[in-house]
Amino acid sequence: MLDKIKNRTIFSNKLLLLVFLFVFSILFSFSGFSQIKATIDTTSIKIGEEITYHIEVLTDSSSVVLFPEGQSFFPLEVIEFYPTDTTFENEKTKLIKKYGLTQFDSGRYVIPSQLLRINEKAFYTDSLLVEVADVEVDTLKQPMFDIKPAIEVPTVKTDWLKYILWGLLIIAIIAALIYFILRQKKKIEEAKRQLPPFEEALVALKTLDTSGYLKENKVKDYYSSLTEIVKRYLDREVDDAALESTTDELILKLELHKDSGHLDFDKATINRLREILKRADLIKFAKMQMESGQAHLDRTDIEEIIKETHESIPEPTEEEKLKDALYQEELLKKKKKQKRLYIAGGIASVIIFGLGVLSLIFGVNEVKDKVFGNYTRSLVEQTWIKSEYGSPAVILETPEVLVRKTTDDEFVITKNLDDIFTFGDIQKKLYIYVGAAKTQDTTAQNLGKLLEEKMVLLEEAGATNLIVMDEPFTTEKGVTGIKAAGEFNINLGENKFKKAKSDYELVIFSQNGSIQEILIVTEKEDVYAQQIKERILKSVEIEVLK
Repeated sequence: MLDKIKNRTIFSNKLLLLVFLFVFSILFSFSGFSQIKATIDTTSIKIGEEITYHIEVLTDSSSVVLFPEGQSFFPLEVIEFYPTDTTFENEKTKLIKKYGLTQFDSGRYVIPSQLLRINEKAFYTDSLLVEVADVEVDTLKQPMFDIKPAIEVPTVKTDWLKYILWGLLIIAIIAALIYFILRQKKKIEEAKRQLPPFEEALVALKTLDTSGYLKENKVKDYYSSLTEIVKRYLDREVDDAALESTTDELILKLELHKDSGHLDFDKATINRLREILKRADLIKFAKMQMESGQAHLDRTDIEEIIKETHESIPEPTEEEKLKDALYQEELLKKKKKQKRLYIAGGIASVIIFGLGVLSLIFGVNEVKDKVFGNYTRSLVEQTWIKSEYGSPAVILETPEVLVRKTTDDEFVITKNLDDIFTFGDIQKKLYIYVGAAKTQDTTAQNLGKLLEEKMVLLEEAGATNLIVMDEPFTTEKGVTGIKAAGEFNINLGENKFKKAKSDYELVIFSQNGSIQEILIVTEKEDVYAQQIKERILKSVEIEVLK
């Protein structure tokens, strides 16, 4: 019995020792991992305010820690993921990860436990409770406003004139193209119908025989046609300048062709042609009387001269054929180039003529704006937008919505303003600038002093030759401010200035604890830009702080 009790005692001691060793090994193994803590900077916020959620992990420097990513904090929303901070503490590495959270509905919410992975093992943070409170609205201090009346939206103008102009222009171009294509086609068909030079000359002589010139005693007309027939034949077959040459020039060229061996001309043939051409000149220009039957003899001689010339022209060699082919190819290229120039010139003439007619009907500026476009005119004619900018709000109408900027972005005339909005480019036709800010000074600031500061900033931003004229400015609802107007040159850098001068109008308002500014810069000679400026200034409303 004693042995049994003794054995049980030994077994119990061994079991206790094993449990102790197991617990010790677990604690030892966890000592190699991190200590994890999750906190928030506040447990109570208003709707839309930010809570900063911290996760701190104390671990070895060799550990790999993966923090939560994505929208894992639901029902709260993550609005920003901050970078992880790293510090060192007693040979350990301390990692701090921050998240910006918010909620847009009031109530009590639980931020759920977040999953972390350290060396591929999962760990969870504690859940946390947050209360989101409504924003108080005191209807006794903040009166209710009536519903605003309906606003008449101006009818959008249909740009019918622009479509008519472009339509007429397209029709004119198509008509010009059709005309030149048909004309070219006609020339090609005529060239195809043209007979070879020898046959053409014989046909022309037969036509001359039936002309009736001699019966009607039109000797001059007869010899003009006769000489033209022989010259045209020589121009096509022998020398391409024969048709424009005088009698002496033509005979000289034929003799040169004979001497060079290009043509096997008989000397007697050249002499006969000289006599006929000389006689024709005397009849045409000196009104010489001709003997009876001479015209028929000359006509027969011309036919024989043409036949002898045709027979004396040698067959071209292969080299000459190649040169002729190259020449014809070059000639074809020149004709194509010339044709393109004619077509382009014709189209340009039609366009210029069409624009001229339309300018007479509608006016030069109207046609120029509709065909080539006018940036500022398109802004005037489009539907405008009424918006509020900054806090306290500057309310005005503009062609496009102004874009929020920072003081480092571009041409601005302010320092330390909370809200800056711009549209356009100071170096071009139109620039709109609106700025607003709350100040620590609870009294309205001196507008004259503010204006002087803005003029200095305007010069620092690139305005030169600044002309300033100031006067009071009052909105339609009675809010007063100060307005400066004038002109200046815009410095583009490297001693270069914008060609056209710029007009500007700067309006400044100062209330208890706030400043509001409006700057409009327009090109001096641009009529539509001036209209934009006037319309914007008429629409200005200022939020009044109480």
